[in-house]
Amino acid sequence: MTRVLYIDCCIRKEQSRTRRLAEAFFTALDKRSGFAVERLTLMDEPILPFQDGFFWQRERLIEAGELNHPRFRYAHQFRQADRIVIAAPFWDLSFPALLKVYIENISVQGITFDCDEQNGCFGACRAERMLFLTTRGGALEGDPMDNGTKYLGDMAKFFGIPRFDCVAADGLDLGLEPAEEILGRAVLRAEEMAKAF
Repeated sequence: MTRVLYIDCCIRKEQSRTRRLAEAFFTALDKRSGFAVERLTLMDEPILPFQDGFFWQRERLIEAGELNHPRFRYAHQFRQADRIVIAAPFWDLSFPALLKVYIENISVQGITFDCDEQNGCFGACRAERMLFLTTRGGALEGDPMDNGTKYLGDMAKFFGIPRFDCVAADGLDLGLEPAEEILGRAVLRAEEMAKAF
């Protein structure tokens, strides 16, 4: 059974165009056998940013080798997944801050990555693929101002995940063509991606 971790950062929830794209992907994936999807809805999780005592607790636990502490549950969950799907909208040239806070919480030496004298830093995750599903109001496909896609692709490499893909509905708010048509094309790409995921 292939374990898929779905990280849902669709802040608008039911009103989210990004969530519609993600749901189309998972509906197509459901038609295939052999996948077990675990959904992590970040808006419903008690994820904290690193500050004050929360940061220093993390440092003490890592130094003591106490990597089974409950605060590292997100890192263990991420490490053990066979496939990763992240759904988040394009916000402020990237994605919602909540997703960055989540990534900070899963970036734990000894769990999702490690370092040694021979190899330097290397990824320790078992996932073979990471897919980013997003929607953008502007036309930013391939634009260097799209920092979110580049950042997530780099993090996939850092975690040792060899393949990173992105499916985006781009230019939804420009009014150059109907938003539903743009989203429909992205849905078709997501469904095709699911067939080979």
